[in-house]
Amino acid sequence: MMIKRIARTAGFSGLLAALLLTLLQSFWVAPLILQAETYENSAPTEQHGHAGESAAGHEHGAEAWSPEDGWQRVLSTTGGNLVVAVGFALILAALYSLREPGRVSTGALWGLGGFAVFCLAPTLGLPPELPGTAAADLGQRQTWWIGTAAATAVGLALLVFARHWLLKVLGAALLVVPHLIGAPQPPVHESLAPEALEAQFKVASWLTNAAFWVALGLLSAWLYRRSAQA
Repeated sequence: MMIKRIARTAGFSGLLAALLLTLLQSFWVAPLILQAETYENSAPTEQHGHAGESAAGHEHGAEAWSPEDGWQRVLSTTGGNLVVAVGFALILAALYSLREPGRVSTGALWGLGGFAVFCLAPTLGLPPELPGTAAADLGQRQTWWIGTAAATAVGLALLVFARHWLLKVLGAALLVVPHLIGAPQPPVHESLAPEALEAQFKVASWLTNAAFWVALGLLSAWLYRRSAQA
């Protein structure tokens, strides 16, 4: 019964939150990416090649498939968002089974916690990248991202739920340690897109993800509580 309750909550809340995220991305984030791609495509071959070397992983093979603008890109984005949203919703629903939200609004707090763990904390060191941006080694970035997300999750849990002040101090330290270590950076910071466009993209990415997480938290909390009354 509990597994069915968790699966139902995750499925419906993940679907609705994924549609919201796709809508926000289509009208705000995607146009910025398309604009950045014009700078990448119009860059001289030598410059593009040099940027590709600095990126250490931003190679684009001639045979690589990518969705075309229009319905293919929207459908691909929706599918990816759906998988991610349902996965995150499963995590929230599983946490609700351990500590059931007393009110629907509590779900927003869980959502903000998810935003801090999976978006805000990692992107403080590895901000969202537009096409044509140099980046460090992919493996190093993934390792730092995972470590930062895990440390942030444990740190927030200790700060919120621990009772002993030493555990709360440990939680605060865990929030800071990944950023003291520092995220891996490329040898040279280069970007084909203008700085103003990069700044717009970062803000758009943060705000759309924040809206997604708050919506996911509220929807999952509402559905989880509703399924208990059914």
